[in-house]
Amino acid sequence: MEFFHSVNVNWLGKKWYFLAFSMIFSVAGIISMAWHYKTIGSPVPLGVDFRGGTQVEVQFQQPPDLTRVRQAISAAGIKDADISLFGETVNDVLISLPEQLNERALDAGRAQVEGALNAHYSTNFNVRSVQVVGPTVGHQLEKQATLATLYSMLGMLIYLWFRFQLIYGVAAVVACFHDTLITVGFFALTDREISLTVIAAILTLVGYSMNDTIVVFDRIRENLRISRREPLPDLVNRSINQTLSRTVLTSGLTFLTVLSLYVFGGQVLKGFSFALVVGILIGTYSSIAVASPMLVAWQEWRAKKGRTTSLPAAKR
Repeated sequence: MEFFHSVNVNWLGKKWYFLAFSMIFSVAGIISMAWHYKTIGSPVPLGVDFRGGTQVEVQFQQPPDLTRVRQAISAAGIKDADISLFGETVNDVLISLPEQLNERALDAGRAQVEGALNAHYSTNFNVRSVQVVGPTVGHQLEKQATLATLYSMLGMLIYLWFRFQLIYGVAAVVACFHDTLITVGFFALTDREISLTVIAAILTLVGYSMNDTIVVFDRIRENLRISRREPLPDLVNRSINQTLSRTVLTSGLTFLTVLSLYVFGGQVLKGFSFALVVGILIGTYSSIAVASPMLVAWQEWRAKKGRTTSLPAAKR
């Protein structure tokens, strides 16, 4: 199925606009992450999975007064607790306790929350779940999540090195790093917490963006086999235009799916779906505006150095 016929967009002619767009969002995200690091000691707000603490999900029979809930929690001696509505109804409340010093303090915090609510609400509430993560485990998860993202990019770089050529792998990995940086930057700019589910979404986006980029690269290699004498910028533009219908179809349908997940998925999936919404948009954009122009820039740089080796074409 093709949505577009005889498309002739000069994508590489707009590379400076693309560069400006990427720089604006990348720099804004880096500045925001630097500000968060200075104020809270972390580039982005971390969920209880990483910073350690206790999260208590409470369902009330009637819509609760959050001010009264805060007063009850404060009267129990729990300071700096974050209390907010949670879930799809106005009856659900999420109580997040700050990081504690040890595992015993975390268990004590859980008991304090339940005791405070019992004293003020009797049987008008139900504790749905309690999540307890110690600070040591949280730091280990943070380290493992970072390594998982870096290892996934390294593995893809090695694969593309053998499958195509090193420059293809470098261009694709740079595009993935660009997508990850901007996605995480959006979390910093919007002051959203990053949890393990968000890390899962980012790893999903790394694979999604890489797959989208490989589709364009494959078309470039096929056209190189057919039109060796065609200038590389024109060939890359033609390759992007030829895959545009596929890109719009797959990315568009995926975007509508994750957008529905973000709107109707509830509070539990907000972080996960937000990462997917931002990442799919940026990942589709980078396949066209970041990865492909890097191939042309690399070849032009080699030509200036007197190295005229062409990009490898697809085999017959």
